[in-house]
Amino acid sequence: MASGTLAFFTAMEEQGRIIVNDVPKFDLELYISNYRGRTRFDRLLLIGQCSVPLGLDALKAAVAEAKKGKDVQRYRDAWECIRMAAPDEPEAQLDEAWVNNTGKLNRNLTHQLEAELKGYKNNLIKESIRIGHRDLGEHLEDMGNLNGAIDAYLKMRSEASATAHVIDTNKHIISVLLQKRDWSGILGYANKLVNPGSLTEEITAHQPYQKMVAGLAYLGSEKYDEAAKCFLDAGDPIICQRSNDVASSNDIATYGGLLALASMGRDELQEKVLDNSSFRNYLELEPQLRKAISMFVNCRYSACLQILERYRADYLLDIYLQSHVPKIFSMIRKKCIVQYLVPFSCVTLANLNAVFAKPGESLEAELISMIKSGALSARINTIDKVLVTVSSEPRVAMQMNALQTVRDYHKEALEQIRRMNIAQAELEVKGPVRKGVSGSAGSGSLPGISDMLSDDIMSESTQVIEGVA
Repeated sequence: MASGTLAFFTAMEEQGRIIVNDVPKFDLELYISNYRGRTRFDRLLLIGQCSVPLGLDALKAAVAEAKKGKDVQRYRDAWECIRMAAPDEPEAQLDEAWVNNTGKLNRNLTHQLEAELKGYKNNLIKESIRIGHRDLGEHLEDMGNLNGAIDAYLKMRSEASATAHVIDTNKHIISVLLQKRDWSGILGYANKLVNPGSLTEEITAHQPYQKMVAGLAYLGSEKYDEAAKCFLDAGDPIICQRSNDVASSNDIATYGGLLALASMGRDELQEKVLDNSSFRNYLELEPQLRKAISMFVNCRYSACLQILERYRADYLLDIYLQSHVPKIFSMIRKKCIVQYLVPFSCVTLANLNAVFAKPGESLEAELISMIKSGALSARINTIDKVLVTVSSEPRVAMQMNALQTVRDYHKEALEQIRRMNIAQAELEVKGPVRKGVSGSAGSGSLPGISDMLSDDIMSESTQVIEGVA
């Protein structure tokens, strides 16, 4: 690695970026061809700033992509990165002519669109006013003026009358909110896209987009269970691919599969993921993820984790998934360990290390952390190097209580039989009869044996009934 590249990634790491040294499984050119719009630049710049093997190629592509648009600031951001990483590359030379020319064209077009909109307002043509706000908003968004763009789209909303116009307006607003990472705002507008009383054709056409953006909003808010349900209900992947200015069908498969693994049990995974006819079409695009889910459902937890680890670099280079990968992987790993321990009352640490730990490493520290956090109900015997699980199931507790009741009853019954035999053999020691105390001859003050047994049986029966209840 060149010294300039090393210094660049060191600077990126100091800024809080996640640096990925492993080579990802995807081809950069094929990967970026799945997208259109402003998300292409965002993804290329992220890969350029985070991936050591693909960084330089991604930055070159980001510079070229920026020069296809109108956003001067984006070009400067990409140029600044490649200037630090590879100052000798042609792309590292600032194209001042393009910057000046693009800035001038942007200003002229802004004035033109504002003048046209003013004319529409003077003529009071409602549809023309709506289109004028839309054109101005799209131009400002292309320039990178997101605040100005969302103001134009909000004004466009007041001029929308038809349902199709309202949906189009909401999509424009969501596009800006995604770039601003305003997750709560995205959820609000996503819920307005498809009303419960909408026609079947409208639901079919817009549901994939709605579920996609709602799932991204839940993912950004770290509500993984809700996000997984949205992605699993995304519908037809062909319709979803039309919205590749946000995410591709491959992304939906990845997001839905990983989040389902992190938040659902084995039965739910089988029913809602593997047996889901619509989402199965998405999983065909990511066969390794389908295999990982199948491994988890079939209790092959080590194989499941190995598959996910092989694709960790790919997931770390996704703009929506990157910051959540460590937490999601940790949740899946903890689930695998807990599920692995379900059939056992105790397991040696050596066996656990063989299944889950890396060669030469121990799982003990991770197990202690899980026990302290409450994720695992168990105890570690550090002398014998054994993990002993602690069952918290009510059924097991009831069975243990019933067994203890039987033991106590057996002990009491033996004691009563012993006392009966002593009384029959006249081996009991009788004390002096007190005055004023009546009793049967030869029996002193001892109660009847049958009464004693009846009372004991009634007491024990009550205990058994209470334990079962």
